[in-house]
Formats: sequence, structure tokens, C-alpha cells
Amino acid sequence: MKKLAAALLGAALAPAAASAADCGSVVMTEMNWKSSQVVTSVAKFVLEQGYGCEVTMVASSTVPALASVAETGKPDIVTELWINGAPAYEKMEASGKITTLTDVLSDGGVEGWWIPQYLVDAHPELATLEGVLANPELVGGRFHQCPEGWGCQRANASKGAAAGLEGAGIELFQHGSGETLAASIASAFENQEPWFGYYWGPTAILGKYPMHKISLGEYIPEVHTCDSDPECPTRGERLSEYPVSPVKTVVTNTFSEEQPEASAFMANLSFTNEQMNGILAWMDDNDATAEEAAVYFLTSEKDLWMGWLDDEAKAKLSELF
Repeated sequence: MKKLAAALLGAALAPAAASAADCGSVVMTEMNWKSSQVVTSVAKFVLEQGYGCEVTMVASSTVPALASVAETGKPDIVTELWINGAPAYEKMEASGKITTLTDVLSDGGVEGWWIPQYLVDAHPELATLEGVLANPELVGGRFHQCPEGWGCQRANASKGAAAGLEGAGIELFQHGSGETLAASIASAFENQEPWFGYYWGPTAILGKYPMHKISLGEYIPEVHTCDSDPECPTRGERLSEYPVSPVKTVVTNTFSEEQPEASAFMANLSFTNEQMNGILAWMDDNDATAEEAAVYFLTSEKDLWMGWLDDEAKAKLSELF
């Protein structure tokens, strides 16, 4: 697959340069996490080879990307915008500075409490929080907590108090890093051992290891907000599920108006968590770059993404795949 990726990327360079005038220069974000890097690599390849754009990637993150659009009108495209962490998003959309094209993660970003599916298969009672609390020994008597300083560390401490984890005999075990948290899941699966704790997606971990999400009940916005606020007087008193995080692709209004064909493609470009988890797992297993992961996706899911394109772009890319 790496050889195929190199061949396709190399073959693509000539047509991209020849047809760049069709669309012109496009500036697109590449956020500093892997799923975004995959999304932007897929988008860059298709925009260049199918729509004749000359794409410049700009490393960024959520807040700086929107600040740049507000101040300079660039980048043209912001992919994987997690709007829960973007307080300027609604104001910019209402004022006409940006247009929202799609939920690039169709089912949103997820986070919460999980146990391995093999534990549920062996002990169906563990499928619920009540079952976990009643059988702490079956999950190892431990909740795998986020590292110090992470927002989820504060939230889990509050949710754990509300759920009564320690009273049920389940210790909150705080990991020193995201790497050790991920390694604890890998080790549990390798040895078919108990594991219970926090994780999020899309990630390679959830792509590699079948996990069952434990419901924490209803999502109550004010309670979840309180979970992350050390000064909240009612913190830890009520239990709320984690929210699903909307994850969008937005473009400037100028780009939307001037590049309707490219905008239509970007509006169609969307992944489920399951799809993205699988791509990230392949990327991790093969020590692959985001560009190689993009070619892996484009090669293995041709029927899916060809449906995102107009006829002209489909004809151009059919020559490569």
C-alpha cells in the first residue's frame, strides 16, 4: 500500500500543475490531530486532481483557525472544526463570514466510559453502569482516568463522584500520559484482562479494539459544564453523559460563492466514526503518513467517495484509480 501511495501521489503531480488554473489557489487548514490530517489529505488530493485546485495546507487548531478567518479571510476551508471548542463559530456564521458545509464526522466526536466488548460478552451484566458498580471485581476494581491537566480528568472526577465509583470499590487510576492510557487498553486486549475507563473517538484505539460504551444516562448541559468547573458548588452531585461533539467543515462565504463545484464536493466529504476509526487503526498499524492513509482510503473505498464528486471530477480521478 505504501508503494501504491507513492506511485499515485507521484502520478498526480503533473495533472495537478497542469489544471491548477481551473480552481486557483485554495488555503485549507490541517489541524494538529490525526483524523483531521486524514480528512485534509483526502480533500487535498481530490481538490487538486479532480477540481484543478492548487491547495496550500496551513497547520492550525480550532481557535486560531477561526481567528485567522475573521481577521484575514483565510484559510478558505476549515476542516474538522469541533464547534464545542469554538466560541466564535456561531457569531461568525450569523454575521456571514463563514458557511457551514457539512458534519465532516457524520455522527460527531464521541467520548465517554468504555469496557472491552469481550467483558460484556462474558458478563452481560456489565453492559450497564449499574452492572459495573455491582461487580467491581469484574472490571478490575479500577477506572482508567485521564492524565492530570486534561479537561476529561476534571470531568471524570466529578462524574465518578456522582456515579459513586469509589463507594462501589472502583479506584480512579490516573494515567501519566495519553500514551499510557492507550497502552493500558492494548495490554488488556492482549491478555484478555478487565479494563474500565475513559476514551474518545475517532481514534486508532477504537478502530483496533472492539469496545462497549457505558451509558451515563441523559446528557444534561448544565451538569456537564459543572463537571469541568472546579469552582462549581454542585460539582459531583448529579450525573450527566458526555455530549456528542458536532464536527464541521466550514468555508468562507467568498470561497462558497466563487467555487461552487469544489464547495459541493467538500459538503459531501464526510466520515462516520467507524470509518475514521478504521483508517486511523490502519495508519497506526502501518506506521503510515496521513497522505498514505488518504490513498488507502481512496483505493479501498472508491465506490463511496466517487459518489461525492461531480461528473467532470469523477472522470479525471477515474484515470488514477
